[in-house]
Amino acid sequence: MTDTNTTTKARGSTGLSRRRFTSLLLASGVSAPAILRASGARATDSVKMAALLDLSGGLDIYGRPMLMAMEMAVEEINATGGLNGKPLELITYDTQSNMQLYAQYAQQAALQDQVDLVHGGITSSSREVIRPILNRYNTLYLYSTQYEGGVCDRNTFCTGTTPAMTSKSPIPYTIDMWGPKFYSIGADYNAPRIMSDWSRTFGEQAGGEQVANDFFPLNVTEFGALITKIQQARPDFVCSALIGAAHLGFYRQWAAAGMLSEIPIFSFTFGSGNEHMMLPPEESEGIITPCSYFQEIDSALNRDWVSRYHARYGDDAPYQNNVSIGGYEGTWLWATAVRNAGTAEREAVIEAMEAGTSWTGPGGTLTMNAANHHSSRDIFFGRCTGGAWEPFHTWENQQPSDTDGRCDLIANPGQNVQFGAE
Repeated sequence: MTDTNTTTKARGSTGLSRRRFTSLLLASGVSAPAILRASGARATDSVKMAALLDLSGGLDIYGRPMLMAMEMAVEEINATGGLNGKPLELITYDTQSNMQLYAQYAQQAALQDQVDLVHGGITSSSREVIRPILNRYNTLYLYSTQYEGGVCDRNTFCTGTTPAMTSKSPIPYTIDMWGPKFYSIGADYNAPRIMSDWSRTFGEQAGGEQVANDFFPLNVTEFGALITKIQQARPDFVCSALIGAAHLGFYRQWAAAGMLSEIPIFSFTFGSGNEHMMLPPEESEGIITPCSYFQEIDSALNRDWVSRYHARYGDDAPYQNNVSIGGYEGTWLWATAVRNAGTAEREAVIEAMEAGTSWTGPGGTLTMNAANHHSSRDIFFGRCTGGAWEPFHTWENQQPSDTDGRCDLIANPGQNVQFGAE
């Protein structure tokens, strides 16, 4: 996921209290210290997956619902026979939104607990702490959140969306719907800049024009001058990659200026932190975003999953979005590869993944790309309506073109690099 050092707990049904969360953990057999065991006493013949997630600290709003999604996947896998006759054991570490603990626990998972897979990392910075450690100790790594794209590493598999996946089709669609001129804004760090670069690339290919490109530190809350600049530029739409609680100020001030009905907003990031539940509906009405998942997706698989999720965790369980659902999807995709391989051994699972392991769940079908170790997947266009998401268009089987033609881990298994936008 794109990095941010500011988060705000969502109001209403997304506000899962720490006491409620602890009770949910205890109910599922998980204790609350920094290192947690999610399936009782560790069996010597189990397959082991480590979850490195922020369950406390500033990023726990992402980590806690992601753990819930992982737990559901583990329970379902074990209820359907486990992995090649062995139970799947989930060992969960609370990294406490602390990069030092990511390094410590990645090493502990690989060397002490000798897990078969490490699944986790929320921000890109946490991923880049984990990756070299797990490479060093030959422990397979799965990263399943939305991120800036470009990672090319044989030991790493990415199942979340990348900017090219949410730009290549959605940007031309938006240009056809609203017009060719767009004004890009975003948080001032690597990921939003890469998102902006891809939107320009695909926008120009569709006959569009990025008329401006402005970035703001994460602590900026006042956007009056920016709004004036946008009004003067008169774009057909705003393309936003703003992040975090402080940047909610833009959406509030945009609505207060009466601009929601004047110049519409396309956003890569709105909703990833459940921002649509933090703002009153009148301040987010009509914002559109391309995502890999909305709880409102109208499919039998998704309706069933949402029902089971709330039956498992209660009506006040956090809204599952395109970041947290990765805990469920990624676990199941890896488990499918383990079943296909007949073993959880690293090389065999890599080969099974590279053979095109595929799995279908509440967000559609994920299929692993052999050359770049990213999964293709469906992308849904959602419109914020009345404080909820209304999916209105779907692109099936969108490819991770961020690394296409540049990352080939079959021909060059020693590649270990992160590519930027073309």
